[in-house]
Amino acid sequence: MAPMPTRREVATKQRPTTDIVPLRIPSSAPEPVEDPRLSDVDEWGRSEHMRALARQLYEPIYSKWFRVEWEGLEKIPTDGGALLVANHAGAIPSDAPVIMHGVEKELGRPVYGMADYFFRTVPVVGTLWARTGGVSAKPENAYRILHDQRQLALVFPEGTKGPSKSFTDRYQLRRFGRGGFVEIAMRAGVPVIPIAVMGSEEAMPIVFRLPALAKALGLPYFPVTANLLLFGPLGIPIPFPAKFKLRVLDPVTFDVPPDQERYSKSRVMDEAERIRSILQETVYDMLRNRRSVWFG
Repeated sequence: MAPMPTRREVATKQRPTTDIVPLRIPSSAPEPVEDPRLSDVDEWGRSEHMRALARQLYEPIYSKWFRVEWEGLEKIPTDGGALLVANHAGAIPSDAPVIMHGVEKELGRPVYGMADYFFRTVPVVGTLWARTGGVSAKPENAYRILHDQRQLALVFPEGTKGPSKSFTDRYQLRRFGRGGFVEIAMRAGVPVIPIAVMGSEEAMPIVFRLPALAKALGLPYFPVTANLLLFGPLGIPIPFPAKFKLRVLDPVTFDVPPDQERYSKSRVMDEAERIRSILQETVYDMLRNRRSVWFG
């Protein structure tokens, strides 16, 4: 009869054996890291995906509703920076999207629309404006777009004074501020390209304004439009189908070196007024030759 195993022998037999597990030696080459960005938004908030979608949605309005016609579009450069300057009108201005869409459609160049910072603060609207090319109208922003990135920027020197004017003052261009757009063009070393716009005044004409309500709401102005009076709430976002015509004028260049610390204020003001006068005369000329608000 075999002897009984000792307690030490039993414990030894029940102890599990330890397998030798080879160590995993990491490769010296780093593993690919997935791009964390979820969109193609650039530093200004512009998204080419959103711009492509906006172009697709806006094209019927551009070509069928406003039936936009251009004259002199070849004067806008196909490369390099340039500052586009236009007259501004309409309670909710239609001229900005018309110009941006038209240039991108015909020339294949993106256009950054410079607007008051107020638009960036409006919920939803501010984000959509940024995604489709809207940028706060600060001098440093315009300089980087024009000089560093060699892109096209669009500015309306009348500011809110243009779209807030009543229909009785239509096509009478307001003062071009202090000529800041001229100084930016000088500093960036780019031309100013004036664009005369006809049709925006009739697309959403202002019958009267409510200053007290605008102040209470913190708005630059609160317009009551003919669209609103005729169609009720539906008239707030829907413009009349006025025929749009745009005429691109000869580029204006300045014989001054770029990137100077200071530029002559009198020279800047004179150039701004000269550009305003050229645009005003062109708008009047276009109006004289117009047969109909709706058919051009």
